[in-house]
Amino acid sequence: MNKLDRRRFLKTSVATGLALAAPAYVRTANARATAITVASLLGDDKPETKIWVKIGELVEARLPGQFRFNVVKNGALGGEKEVAEGARLGSVQASLSTVSSLSGWVPELQILDLPFLYRDRDHVRRTVDGEIGGNLKEKLAAQGFFVGDFINYGARHLLTKEPVTRPDQLKSKKIRVIQSPLHTKLWSAFGTTPVGIPITETYNALSTGVADAMDLTKSAYAGFKLYEVVPYMTETGHIWASGVVFYAANFWNRLTDEQKTVFRDASQEAAGYFDRLIVEDEARSVQQALGNGGKVLKPEALDEWQKGAQGVWQEFAATVGGIDRIKTIQAA
Repeated sequence: MNKLDRRRFLKTSVATGLALAAPAYVRTANARATAITVASLLGDDKPETKIWVKIGELVEARLPGQFRFNVVKNGALGGEKEVAEGARLGSVQASLSTVSSLSGWVPELQILDLPFLYRDRDHVRRTVDGEIGGNLKEKLAAQGFFVGDFINYGARHLLTKEPVTRPDQLKSKKIRVIQSPLHTKLWSAFGTTPVGIPITETYNALSTGVADAMDLTKSAYAGFKLYEVVPYMTETGHIWASGVVFYAANFWNRLTDEQKTVFRDASQEAAGYFDRLIVEDEARSVQQALGNGGKVLKPEALDEWQKGAQGVWQEFAATVGGIDRIKTIQAA
C-alpha cells in the first residue's frame, strides 16, 4: 500500500469510526437522563396529567436531556395514599396529592380542609402563599415530600344515589370518605357511617352498595364517571380541595441546587396552569355529567350544613394551631 492509499485508508477509517461512535454517544447521553416515574390518577385529557406534560416541557427547556418523565396514568399505581407510600419507598418520584391524603403524615395540613372556612379560590391561595403555606411545606419536607407548589382541585360537593338537599336526609347513609380523621368527623356529624375507600375503588364500592354517597370535586366527578353510580350532585362546596405538586425525597435530595431551582420554578408555573385548567374542566365535567343522566341540586338550609361542620373546627383546632388561627384565616 503506497502513501496515498494509506492516507485514504486512514481517513476512511477515522470517518467510519466517528460515524459508528456517534450513535453510541447519543445512546450514552440518553442513558444519563434521569428517569422520573410520575403517578397520575386520571387520563391524558385531565389537568392531573396535563400538569406533568407542562412541567416536563419547562424542565426540558432549561435542563435539556437531563430528565425523562414517565407519567403513569389512570391510577395504575394506586390511589393517593398508595402513591405517597410509594414515594417514601422510592418507587415513585413525583405526583400530585390532596392535602387530605397527606394529613396522616402532617396533621397540620388539615387547616386547609376545614369545612366552610374558605370563601373562594383566592382565599385559599392567599393562605397557602403566606406563612401557613411555608410552614406546611417545611413539615411535608420533613416527611419526605418536597413541595413544588400548592394547587387547587376546586370545591368538594356531595354526591348521592338519591336526591339530598338537607343534612338530615343523610342519616344512616354509608358515605365514602377520604382516609382522613377530619373527613370522618365531618360526615359523622351528619349521622352517616363514613367508610374510608381509595378513590380508585370508589366506583365499585358505590355500584355494589358498600357506600351510598361520597363527596368530590366536579372535575374528578366526571373524570371517574361517577355520575353513573351517584347521579345527584348537591353543590355544598363544603371544602376547597387543596393539593400539592410533590417530589419524593430520594429523588429531590440527588438534585443539584440549579436543578432544584428549575423544578421549583416549573412547578409554580405549572400550578397556575393546573388551576386554570381545573376551572375550565369543571364546566365541561358538569356538562358531561348532565349529558349522562346526572343532576345538579342546590343545598337547602345552608346554616344547618355549616352548624354540623362547626364541631370539626373545635375538635381539630389544637391540631392545626388553635381556634384563633382559624378565626384569623376566616377573617382574612
